Order: sequence, then C-alpha cells, then structure tokens
Amino acid sequence: MEMFYYIVFGVLSAVVAVLELSRTSKDRVATSSAFTSFKNNYLVVYSLMMAGDWLQGPYVYYLYSQYGFDKGDIGRLFIAGFGSSMLFGTIVGSLADKQGRRRACITYCISYILSCITKHSPQYKILMLGRILGGIATSLLFSAFESWLVAEHNKRGFDPQWLSLTFSKAIFLGNGLVAIISGLFANLLVDNLGFGPVAPFDAAACVLAIGMAIIMFSWTENYGDPSESKDLIGQFRVAAKAIASDEKIALLGAIQSLFEGSMYTFVFLWTPALSPNEEDIPHGFIFATFMLSSMLGSSIASRLMAHAKPKVESYMQIVFIVSALTLLLPVVTNILVGSSTEKGSSISFGGSIQLLGFCTFEACVGIFWPSIMKMRSQYIPEEARSTIMNFFRIPLNIFVCVVLYNVNAFPITIMFGMCSIFLFMASVLQRRLMVVAESQKPNWMPSDKFGDEEPLTA
Repeated sequence: MEMFYYIVFGVLSAVVAVLELSRTSKDRVATSSAFTSFKNNYLVVYSLMMAGDWLQGPYVYYLYSQYGFDKGDIGRLFIAGFGSSMLFGTIVGSLADKQGRRRACITYCISYILSCITKHSPQYKILMLGRILGGIATSLLFSAFESWLVAEHNKRGFDPQWLSLTFSKAIFLGNGLVAIISGLFANLLVDNLGFGPVAPFDAAACVLAIGMAIIMFSWTENYGDPSESKDLIGQFRVAAKAIASDEKIALLGAIQSLFEGSMYTFVFLWTPALSPNEEDIPHGFIFATFMLSSMLGSSIASRLMAHAKPKVESYMQIVFIVSALTLLLPVVTNILVGSSTEKGSSISFGGSIQLLGFCTFEACVGIFWPSIMKMRSQYIPEEARSTIMNFFRIPLNIFVCVVLYNVNAFPITIMFGMCSIFLFMASVLQRRLMVVAESQKPNWMPSDKFGDEEPLTA
C-alpha cells in the first residue's frame, strides 16, 4: 500500500503544478509595483509567522508524552490552550483595534516565543503557562495580521479587489508550502540530527524573532476606532452591536464557527480514522499530502476570485456541501466496508477511500481560508475588525474544548457525522448570506468585474 501514498501525493503535486503554471492573462489581475512590494512584504512576514506555528504542531503531543504525562494530562493542556484563546485571547486580540494592529502582531511573536521557551521545562505548571501563552498567540495570529493587512491595504489606496490576491497567496504559502517545509524540517531536527523533541520549538522561536524584526522595521501602525473615549468594554459593545444589527456579520460568524469547529475536530480524528486498529500509516507523509491538498484548494480559490463570477458567496455553498460529504465517508465506509481487524497491518481499503476523501476536505479548507478572508473584508466594519473576529472564535473554542473533553465518550463515526451535519448547516447559512447580501446591494453600484467598472456619469 506504500505505492498508494506515492500515487496520491504525485497526482496532487502534478495538479498543483499544472494549475500554477497554466495561468493565463484572464486569471491574472493587473496591479501596481507599489502593491506588489506591499504584498510581498506581508507574504514574507505571514509565512514566517505560520512557520513558527507549523514547526511546533507535529511534536507538541510527542514532547508532552516524553515528559511522562498521560493522555488525560495532555488533554488538559490542550484544553487550557483553547480556553486561553477564548478568554484571554479575545481580550488581547480586541485591544488590537484600540492599541494598534502592529503592536498586536509583535505581541503575537513575543507570546509564542515565550511559549516555546516553556517547552524546555518538564514541570506541568510551566507547560500549562506555555499553553496559555500559546492560546493568546493563536487568537492574535488569526485576527491581528488580517486586520492590519486590510486596514493598511485600504489606507494606501489599493484596489479592494486586490486583497483577494494577497489572501489566496498567503494561504497557498503559509498554510501549504510552508507547512510542508516546516514539517520536514522539524522531522530533520528531531529524527535525523537527533536534537530531541524540543528542537522544533527552538527553531520556531528563531523564525518568530526574525519575523518580529521585519514587522518592527517595515510595518506602520494602524488602528480601528480612533475614539479616545472607548475602553475595552466599549470595544466589546461596538462589536456586539455590529453583530446584532447586521445579519450578514452574524451569519459570517456562524459559518466560520461551524466550519472551523469541524476542521479542528478533523485534526484530532483523522489518525484514528485511518488506523482504527493501529495500522501502520506514514503520519508525516499523510500530513504533507493534506497540506498539498490545501495548496491545491488555495490555487483554485485564487482563480475563482480573479473573476467576477461565480461570487464567493455562491461557490462557497458548494464547498461546504462537498466538505460535508467527505466527512461523512468514515460513517459510510464503516457501514459498507468495515475496518480491518489485523493490528499493525497497512491501511485498509476503507481507509484508502477515506484518505482520498480527507484530501478533498483539505482542498476545501484551502478554498475556505482566502474566501472567508475576502468576505470578512467586505462585511466586517473597520473600527472593530479584530474585536469582531475574536468574537467569532468564542463559540469555536467552546466547541473544540467540548470535543476534546468528550473525545473518548462517543464513537468516531458519531463525531464525523456531527461534523458533516455542521457543514451542511454552514451551506444553508451561506445560502442565506448570499440572499441577504444581494437584497441589500444598491442598484446604482457599478459592476465589480475586474477591468469592467462603468464610470458613474450624470
């Protein structure tokens, strides 16, 4: 069955290469040299920030187990991370609108570097502190950088449609190529060079320090609401009012929570799904295949967003339905095919089908990220952008904490079935979002097709 992995990886590599090399002028948008320089600077920083995150991922659980902690202890550490992201991260992330997005990005670097340093200690309390710092950093990673980018892009007077180019390329690099390279480099440090499981965290700290230096010397500050009278509670009120008064923002938050909650649940469940009887599967190689699938998705999203039609609100309905069907595969294969009973064997036929489905799901993830970023840039008000984005993460973190706490309480098929239902719900809400957005669009607005704007004349 090893040949099966190589075939899947090879096919995905070929498809990604063909998509990237076959771009025509219709798939490209004419931009300015100033925008290209701005975009490349952001992509370098974002890639370094994501590298700092991806370097740690493969070895967090392994490091804790090497320190002698059991599954229950490790589970509590993970819950602390998501809980911290929900509580402290929401507060710190919301301060970005008031105190500055550039400062928040630097705070992300400092928090994550300190979290990496705590990994040198085998003491549970120190590791718990590291998870809390990591949770704060995670909230900043998924709010402060995007908020800074959108505000700076608009402040410099670039075409709003060009944001899609930065979003899609950021996901292609940061969530695809950088993830693969980071995983391989972490594996090199630990297994080939024998530096131990702490080495990837040290490498992550170095990468984050480099990124922080670039931010400090090349980024300017921008803010949300400039009002001096608004404190943190005032920011929360502004964000809550915006969500309650605008159905589009509320729908966007619900869609994001449903999809990301299913995605994080998938991260916990794909290993036992593919090896229910401890089948011998190449975890690192499968992870790289998933990331390659995500690159494929971001490449597809880049092409979709380079054209006026189909609109993001339209094609994302299909993406959510496909995602729901792929996460339903473990339920279907368990009923129709069953799983192998021989321990230590290679992946089963049902597992192979699931792997192909999981790769499709990861491609949907690659489409989701730049697409949700574009919708957020359109619908979320600038004065409370970071605050609202962190509000969106509250139900997500609650959901993930509940899943982590009860991961052994339900059969894996029930968990996947639940995720599939959530994704179908996301598709329904996405349909509603499209209807609301179209109904509120003024009739006088010019066409948003690139290069086809009609001049507004009397």
